[in-house]
Amino acid sequence: MGDSLVQLGGSPRAKAREPKPEWLKVRMPGGGRFEQVRKTLRELKLHTVCEEAACPNVGECWGSGTATVMLMGDVCTRGCRFCDVSSGMPGPLDPLEPRHLAEAVGRLGLDYLVVTSVNRDELPDGGASHFAQAIVELRRAAPKTLVEVLTPDFQGSREALQMIVEAQPAVAAHNLETVARLTPTVRDRRATYQQSLEVLDFYKRSGMRTKSSLMLGLGETRDEVVQAMRDLRAVGCDILTLGQYLRPSQKHLPVVEFVRPEVFADLEQEGLGLGFRFVAAGPLVRSSYKAGEFFVQRWIESGD
Repeated sequence: MGDSLVQLGGSPRAKAREPKPEWLKVRMPGGGRFEQVRKTLRELKLHTVCEEAACPNVGECWGSGTATVMLMGDVCTRGCRFCDVSSGMPGPLDPLEPRHLAEAVGRLGLDYLVVTSVNRDELPDGGASHFAQAIVELRRAAPKTLVEVLTPDFQGSREALQMIVEAQPAVAAHNLETVARLTPTVRDRRATYQQSLEVLDFYKRSGMRTKSSLMLGLGETRDEVVQAMRDLRAVGCDILTLGQYLRPSQKHLPVVEFVRPEVFADLEQEGLGLGFRFVAAGPLVRSSYKAGEFFVQRWIESGD
């Protein structure tokens, strides 16, 4: 990084090699509701991004009865350098998965569910029809459950994206993940910055509530983060989450900086000033963060 670029929180690179700071430490997950959610999801052979991506909030979210379910298996056709989900050639789709998902939601009595998936670039539609079927099954089996989807880019296919729109989830999310300069390093080569913006633009122009997320601590500058936020607002993105990147293993990209909580708080205010309806920002915030779920529930209840 050149001298003209200043680290987001002003910390030198050497700090990335230090132990995690106190604000990143969480309690081990456990408790009755946590165990109920885990047992139900495993009985029905459903994968969750909470476990596959080693999310630090799994105890908090499962303990309160929420989860992010991952469709279409646990092997992704892409190899993003930040992600702990296995990459390779996935097996065939499980045609019963949408029904099992709807059954799980009914058994758990969830008010809000986030549904995401691995990339399935080997399928003609990227798995969009399977994804859409799951949304339809959920809305039929649990009409009171609000469904947020966090979708792949489906390689920019408008036909695939339209399938998601027609299934009518409460929120359509797609993650930008990082700033423009770092995208080729952080994400798979098939996942471009502009394509992600175009996905969000398509969803918004189709009348959807939209949401995206950025990871911090990969070497970006504050100006680059603000520019990414402006780019998201330019395509009408409604909701933004900002969180700390944590390295899943030595094979993944290293953490350049542990961004301090006060920096996240500052960026949250910056985002609200840019016009996002809601911004959740903090070291442990992830794209499927329950604060955002509470906001969406209030938003929909208000009829706005």
